[in-house]
Amino acid sequence: MRSRLLAALAATTLVASAGCTSPATHAPVAVATTTELGSVVSDITTCAGGTSATLMGPGNDPHTFSVSSGQVAELVRAKLVVANGLGLEEGLAQTLANVSADGGNVVEIAPTIDPIPFGGGHEAGEAHSHAEGDEHAHTGDDPHFWMDVKRMASAAGTIGERLAQATGDARYASCGREVSDKLTRVDADVRATLATIPAQRRVLVTDHDAYAYFAKAYGFEIAGVVIPGGSTDAEPSSADLAGVIDTVKKEKVPAIFSNTTVSPKLVDTVARESGQDVKVVPLYVDSVGPQGSGAETYAGMMTTNARLIADALK
Repeated sequence: MRSRLLAALAATTLVASAGCTSPATHAPVAVATTTELGSVVSDITTCAGGTSATLMGPGNDPHTFSVSSGQVAELVRAKLVVANGLGLEEGLAQTLANVSADGGNVVEIAPTIDPIPFGGGHEAGEAHSHAEGDEHAHTGDDPHFWMDVKRMASAAGTIGERLAQATGDARYASCGREVSDKLTRVDADVRATLATIPAQRRVLVTDHDAYAYFAKAYGFEIAGVVIPGGSTDAEPSSADLAGVIDTVKKEKVPAIFSNTTVSPKLVDTVARESGQDVKVVPLYVDSVGPQGSGAETYAGMMTTNARLIADALK
């Protein structure tokens, strides 16, 4: 079946991103789904002398992204497909399952890094805007692990090992460790930037429930979420929005953090209706940024986010 699929799709090729393109006649060693993973995979494969590709481009929302037939062909050809998993790539679930069934080598990274359940990053006793039992509440493990740089550092080591197994080339494992070490240093930089925020102002109101790992790793409280659940395509009710507006007022929140992959319309509404002097600060959450943004790579994305958060909450 795999050979039939390749023959049918051989004429089309992947539009690669995150700085890792490959000629149509040479399949990349690895294909990543998201831009965050694509950035890390590219660093590893470049270090080892290989090539990689990324399905999504800057600004693509992983919750809603779907693939072309050409991209499916590249997934099947690759030695390793690096996916996030835990339901993040909702539009890719069946495609990835089919690639695996057709003999493709797919690894989901999020389940390997000791994932936390949805809500696991919230402080005990915290007044979160969505109560337990809410119809929008997510169950299971949270896929947004990359918001903790230390976890992505661990993931880099895992990806390197899996590439070494898939290719028989030990350089990938060594390069995975090298990239992991670099990300550990990025984590230290993020912590140093965030350390400038006073304890009483380390409170987050965000567009969707993607910050649990960040809050747990860097010492923040999540006070409210505008879009219910862990996906960006959910629709808040009027009661949801009223609850977040009340939280903004009660906590005297100086900023609401939006997401560059999603329209800020709802976040703008909450900020306006709160009647407070509230800034809306776009962050790079579900995707790296475009060229010139300072967030073109995963490392740049996280250091930029740390600076934006620190500037908004100091």
